[in-house]
Amino acid sequence: MLLEVKNLTKSFVVEGKKVVALEDINFSVDENEFLAIIGPSGCGKSTLLRIIAGLETPDSGYVLFHDNPILSPTPKITMVFQQFGLLPWKTVFENVELPLEIEGVDERERRKRSLFYINDVGLKGSENSYPHELSGGMKQRVGIARALTLEPEILLMDEPFSNLDVLTAETLRDEVLEIWHNKKNVTNTFIMVTHLIEEAVFMADRVIVLSCRPGRLIENIKINIPRPRKKHERHPEFFKACDKIRRLIV
Repeated sequence: MLLEVKNLTKSFVVEGKKVVALEDINFSVDENEFLAIIGPSGCGKSTLLRIIAGLETPDSGYVLFHDNPILSPTPKITMVFQQFGLLPWKTVFENVELPLEIEGVDERERRKRSLFYINDVGLKGSENSYPHELSGGMKQRVGIARALTLEPEILLMDEPFSNLDVLTAETLRDEVLEIWHNKKNVTNTFIMVTHLIEEAVFMADRVIVLSCRPGRLIENIKINIPRPRKKHERHPEFFKACDKIRRLIV
């Protein structure tokens, strides 16, 4: 077990009223696992991811990473956001190396690692380009490279393909899975929030389904479909898993 979410509850105050976003969430994540979290809009999926990242604090319960509570952000758990979040005045290279610079990594190692991950996400030759010169898919590749450059143990992804066109999203899903499978990469555990059922079933080893707000864990579904799944999208288990998740969400 790499990560454990235990009895987690989170609420916000909206216009003077308490709104419970997540209630009594419990699950664990194993090393080398690809986990997807899915549920209706507003059920607290992104909030849960931010708590795991150390960007939000739960009201009660906790998240354990290697049996230690997560109380603040750690370079061992990084995040790819739905909005690309690139600094427009910095080049691709400068955006990717920024986390390493913040962590105090020396310049030579920063350059080596940044160029490796820029190449790993298919952006070789675009190192000196600025965000306004990039397509949406290229911007998200920069975001992925930036998150990977710290070589975290866990990569969190918050609806990473939702702002992309259909074909670009399809290509990036395949590329993310290749990165996850690549034994040369340190990062081998992925947790992805999505609102697309087929995307969750296509990518994940396991899918956690949350209820409407307040988000409660209502099902933990193992996806028993051979990989690479590109060859098995017509597999009966694919449709069976999609139908089960759809019924739970509806």
